[in-house]
Amino acid sequence: MEISSKSISPTVNIVSFSGALNARSAEEAKQVFGASAIQVFTKAPSQWREPTLDREEVARFKAALGEARIAAVVAHDSYLINLASPDRRLWKRSATALEAELHRCRRLGIRAVVSHPGNYMDDRERGLERNAAGYAACLQAVSGPTVLIETTAGSGTALGATFEELAEIRARIPARLRRRLGFCADTCHLHAAGYDLVNDWDGVWSHWDKVIGLRHLRCLHLNDSKTPLGSRRDRHAWIAEGTMGAAPFRRVMQDPRFRGIIKIIETPKGGDPEQHDRRMLRRLRAYGRQVPNGSS
Repeated sequence: MEISSKSISPTVNIVSFSGALNARSAEEAKQVFGASAIQVFTKAPSQWREPTLDREEVARFKAALGEARIAAVVAHDSYLINLASPDRRLWKRSATALEAELHRCRRLGIRAVVSHPGNYMDDRERGLERNAAGYAACLQAVSGPTVLIETTAGSGTALGATFEELAEIRARIPARLRRRLGFCADTCHLHAAGYDLVNDWDGVWSHWDKVIGLRHLRCLHLNDSKTPLGSRRDRHAWIAEGTMGAAPFRRVMQDPRFRGIIKIIETPKGGDPEQHDRRMLRRLRAYGRQVPNGSS
């Protein structure tokens, strides 16, 4: 099984891995970065091929999480999945892939899967309908794990760039399944979509609470942006070194509303992934230790 992961926790513990999903991933996350949680790909994210998990592999992974005291594990689904597609063959293949992802997560004890809502290609209304139908079918087929729909930058025909679209998708899910559908907000994507976290932090989150409900926000991806506000382009930058600057990241680390929400860094790795992840982690932790409105 392929993995590319970032460690996560309410206090922000972030690291990247590549290779096979195994006990070493959890051990290294704890020993090298002090992580209390990890996010993983349970398969190669740019391939359709579905891996097979044997019983021993599952047992080793669970044991390692326990020994490393990893409190929570979140997976990210395949980048190829598009449940908003009008192409019936692609839609069906996407639903099959997400269903397989949920099955793997259930076996591995992973409680949530972050998922991109997809591109509608033809008509937005039909895209929303197909997207919701796909999530509902997969949640119905596999009990247990929650799906966390990720906010998008809004490039092309991508769904999920507005809070209203996200709320609409969730509203179309049958009530019996809706409790297993939450959201993951990416700061770079919000910025690119036009939500001004720099100058209107409270306004953005008040709007989220009104339209979606903050109780449904389960995960945050903390990334600065290489492109300006409203650019509709998804280009991650190092924390406080992009067009957003330090302010929104200081706020997220100090805002009590987000204290218990899982936080993930997906910042660039450069030539030394471990060094840059450590640097970003130190920076965010320092923001969390500062008094509100303190200087950096």
